[in-house]
Amino acid sequence: MKLGWLVIAASVGYLALLFLIAYYGEQRAKKGKSLLRNPYLYALTLAVYCTAWTYYGSVGNAAESGLNFLTTYVGPTILAPIWWLIFRKIIRVSKVHRITTIADLISTRYGKSVSLGSIVAVLCVLGVIPYISIQLKAISDSFMLIANPDAIATGLDNMNKPMFMDYTFYITLGLTLFTIFYGTRNVDATVKQDGMVTAIAFESLLKLVAFLVVGVFITYFAFDGFEDIFKRASANPELSKLMTLDVSTGYSDWFWLNLLSMMAFMFLPRQFHVSIKENTSERHLDKAIWLFPLYLLVINIFVIPIAFGGKILFADAPQVIADTYVLAIPISYSKAGLAIFAYLGGFAAGTSMIIVSTIALSIMISNNLILPYLVANKWFTRNYRGNVQRLLLNIRRGSILAVLLLSYFYYSLVSTRFSIVSIGLISFVAVAQFAPSVLGGIFWKEGNKKGAQAGLIAGFSIWFITLVLPTMVQVGVLPGLIQDGKLFSFIPLEDGNAFGLAMNKIPAALFWSLSLNAFLYVVLSIYTRQTSKERNQAEIFVDIFKYSKEFESTIAWKGTAFVKDIKNLLLHFMGAKKTEETFRLFQTRYDVVLKEQERANSLLVNFSEGILAGLIGPASARILVSSTLKEEEISTKEVFDMLRETQQIVSVNKVLQEKSEELRKATEELKKSNEKLRKLDHLKDEFISTVTHEMRTPITSIRAFSEILQDNSDHITPEEREQFFDTIIKETERMDRLITQVLELEKFESGKQELYPEELEINDLIRESISATRKLIDKHNIALTLDLQEHDYHVIADRDRIIQVILNLLSNAIKFCDQQQGELLLSSYYIDGEVKVKVVDNGRGVPEAIQESIFEVFYQVPDQNRKKPKGSGLGLSICQKIIEHHNGRIWVESEEGKGAIFAFTLPAIFKRREQKKEEAESEKSINSR
Repeated sequence: MKLGWLVIAASVGYLALLFLIAYYGEQRAKKGKSLLRNPYLYALTLAVYCTAWTYYGSVGNAAESGLNFLTTYVGPTILAPIWWLIFRKIIRVSKVHRITTIADLISTRYGKSVSLGSIVAVLCVLGVIPYISIQLKAISDSFMLIANPDAIATGLDNMNKPMFMDYTFYITLGLTLFTIFYGTRNVDATVKQDGMVTAIAFESLLKLVAFLVVGVFITYFAFDGFEDIFKRASANPELSKLMTLDVSTGYSDWFWLNLLSMMAFMFLPRQFHVSIKENTSERHLDKAIWLFPLYLLVINIFVIPIAFGGKILFADAPQVIADTYVLAIPISYSKAGLAIFAYLGGFAAGTSMIIVSTIALSIMISNNLILPYLVANKWFTRNYRGNVQRLLLNIRRGSILAVLLLSYFYYSLVSTRFSIVSIGLISFVAVAQFAPSVLGGIFWKEGNKKGAQAGLIAGFSIWFITLVLPTMVQVGVLPGLIQDGKLFSFIPLEDGNAFGLAMNKIPAALFWSLSLNAFLYVVLSIYTRQTSKERNQAEIFVDIFKYSKEFESTIAWKGTAFVKDIKNLLLHFMGAKKTEETFRLFQTRYDVVLKEQERANSLLVNFSEGILAGLIGPASARILVSSTLKEEEISTKEVFDMLRETQQIVSVNKVLQEKSEELRKATEELKKSNEKLRKLDHLKDEFISTVTHEMRTPITSIRAFSEILQDNSDHITPEEREQFFDTIIKETERMDRLITQVLELEKFESGKQELYPEELEINDLIRESISATRKLIDKHNIALTLDLQEHDYHVIADRDRIIQVILNLLSNAIKFCDQQQGELLLSSYYIDGEVKVKVVDNGRGVPEAIQESIFEVFYQVPDQNRKKPKGSGLGLSICQKIIEHHNGRIWVESEEGKGAIFAFTLPAIFKRREQKKEEAESEKSINSR
């Protein structure tokens, strides 16, 4: 094994890095700085959709069937514009009902049905385990290829290896440990998993960067760019066929495959987990709507070049399978470092899918397959007290181990014989069966449990017969099922005529399974009646935006229950601490005091059931509440009466809130006006006092020196006379400046100040200001640094006023610079639609306590060497007024003893085309000289 140990070390190191990144994410969350609040991170986690299928399989698919590989990514992209309609609704429903999996969603919608939730969970496990197995296959094949390049094969070598000598087995165990450690930290499945999500976002970035690096190498180093690859491919008849769509079956295959990828993106357990369960804000969809399709576009840019490049390079080596081109090409060029980096990208693509899918399946197994039957058992509820949380976590951990081991065995027995894409598409068809019951459930009130259940069973039966059984035959299980290319001797399997349709196998299987599924769902929902519970849930799901704020009052409940009963129930499953927290939360939210001996109302019952749903799932919580409390059957009429009453309460509350908000705003405005008047009155007194004081000082000096000149004209030397006149002139100028500033401030306050805006280059104004203060800077031996970014943006501003602001900030910085080794930095740059200017000094700084005050009228920061500082204290106030009148901002950032940063921003506009042209011509002229 030439690189074996290096690859093993890289794999182990990568898993260790994942642990560190996850740990960092959790620590940030503990400090109240959760990364999950970032919409970009949310969009990146959606890229868990791009698995080893994308990283390796898309290249293999493109090499065999050309542009058909795009359907996997075109579907979600077409779907993106309506995410706000579908995903936002599911997110709101899931938050209100404390739903964490697609099994919980379907179960809750149809009356919190245990049987329906169990069916969905089983089908998810059966449908996703093959998908997990192909990730293990991709990891294993890539390891074998990079560790022993001379043994390029299809992965069949691993079949004869003992389990304990198989590298993939140890990777499976490593992923099991990571998933258990970061996926089962909290018993409440609704709690956000910051560590795991941060790690998944990192993996999304890594696989994107790695794939792009490999793509650039193959396109621009192995070949001479896109043109070279496509020119060579065009000359090859087999490859030239792959550049166009295969229309041998019409365009039906494309339609059904795009539809398939849309539904897979919505209903794959891992996608539901990251897009719904881990969502912290519905507004994050705004970013994801464009960022995720962009991610899909970027990661697919080099798929065709790599596929065609591999076909060309390995034309004489047919044993090199197309799924491995991403690694095989760098290896063939002896680029070991690039090959290992590419391997880690594929490793990230596979492990991210495995981690999230396994967590989602473990929650389904515990909440929908095991716990509903445990909590329905009276012996369990009587005897298993106090340890339920630990039991629940252990069930989930055991489920994770079981899912990953089953996936490993499926990989060893089945997946090694098939391509990544073929197995992946089978899983896609499986999860597509959830479409009728989910979409019908959130948009159609008449959909019911019987229709959903019949549709799911029929759809999955067709899926199993048409797609799963043939693969079992191919691996040697049930060999007699297929005779002469026909399943059961009468169902044709050949592509182009699969299952009696002019389609390939996957689209045909999707058509039959989904058509029968949807047909049964609609027909049975129309011709059978809903229970009152189903009707209640249907109303809430479809009209969730009406009811979400008054959720507890929308769930119909009728019966006899005491506060003590509910408390005992919660104590049993949550422990004393969590129960007390829950009761405090309820009392705070509804402003009530709960007493153990009093009857509990429906609000408390529904609130408690919702809390339990986060721990053990909605179906199990429903069983507990209905069996522990004395619940009575409620009629459909009572459901509608309760919902109508809730709507009336919502409407009244809305009106009251609007009136209250109007009153609050009016009160706030009045308070602000009174405060403003009080401040103005205070400022007026202070202003008069300060101006009087400031004026008295120069007047006193002028009068004193004038009297000396008048009374002692005969005894004063010419030098003294000249000195006295200089002082009088300076004091007069000081008075003039003060009066000018006061008048200027008054004009800004009254709105009479006129500005003369024009299109300006901010850096020109800065250089002009520097020129005006250069002598003063040199005089104080200050080291000046300029950092002026060149960009294509101007400001619309009054030239003189902005120069006035810059000069004022420079003067202040010079005055407060370190007296021994003064340093001054002046920078400007463009950011987010604004031009930003910063003046930084290395003086003693501005204490945090007075940072807001320094922009007030006549406020002055005391000078280190003077009791009273120089100046009038109006400069920064005027600067603030000037910047605000230009729709900008000005502020100070400083730590005492570490200098100060004065900064301001102005709105920026793109340079006029003519102006840019003139500048370019000017630069060209200079260069030509």
